[in-house]
Amino acid sequence: MHRYVMKRLILIIPILLGVSFIVFFITALTPGDPATLILGTGAELEAIDALNRELGYDKPFFIRYARYIYDLVVNQDMGRSYRSQMPVSEIVLRRAPTSVLIAFNGMLCACIIGIPLGVLSAVKQYSATDTMSTTTAMFFAAVPSFWLGMMLMYIFSLKLGWLPSNGVDSWRHYILPMFAIGLPFAAHQLRFTRSTMLESVRQDYIRTARAKGASEHTVIWKHALKNALLPVITITGINFGGLLGGAMITETVYSIPGLGMLLVSSIKMKDVPVVMGTTLFLAVFFCLIMLAVDLMYAFVDPRIKAKYTR
Repeated sequence: MHRYVMKRLILIIPILLGVSFIVFFITALTPGDPATLILGTGAELEAIDALNRELGYDKPFFIRYARYIYDLVVNQDMGRSYRSQMPVSEIVLRRAPTSVLIAFNGMLCACIIGIPLGVLSAVKQYSATDTMSTTTAMFFAAVPSFWLGMMLMYIFSLKLGWLPSNGVDSWRHYILPMFAIGLPFAAHQLRFTRSTMLESVRQDYIRTARAKGASEHTVIWKHALKNALLPVITITGINFGGLLGGAMITETVYSIPGLGMLLVSSIKMKDVPVVMGTTLFLAVFFCLIMLAVDLMYAFVDPRIKAKYTR
């Protein structure tokens, strides 16, 4: 198990190098330079050139990228923001907990709603419950998260006045963002759980368990669901990473100071160190999530645990 974890952690290094190069290359292709965006188009050319030299933006692309990787690996320095001159690591770590909490709440909402309803739809296939659940799931899967967020804000904040519409000052501020990003993913969870459960309940070992006299509750929740959980765990981990990266739309709608708003504003201002730091944090977090998903397989399926311990 430990050897497997170490191999996966080492594999993160080339992934981060690839992500960093792609993002750095894309930011270099975007028009404009950071000095012009910081000082404004009305600034003198000499001041703009001086600031670009100070930021190192006058150097060729590969030199700038090699210098960034050297500072990151050797000095553990992600640079300073072009706008605020604050360390990027401090900015990212200050915003990260909010985004992680929103993504976790959204994923929790998706699992609590999607998985039980998916099991129920599979057990009662072609019934009114199944039809209503799948129809609702298709609706929420097709609804854009920003539109759903605005509708929830309009109903529960402006009309009913039950929940706040922006900020993260208390736990009540997290409710609307949780449902705004959680309901579309709950629809995906429902449909995927239903499909895997339908495959599981048709297997021979399910017929054997029923023939031995096991109760329907035991057959569904202990035998069928346990074997159907492996693909469900995989899609849950992928969705969690997608929620963390895709929460920027929800953060913008609800004015939440998270990584999403930070990334969008930094791209507009061409604040390359902050864009790189935020992207690398998201990449590391996603890799760790997928590692956790693989390790969870061992607790669900003893056969996979036996492979890890070899």
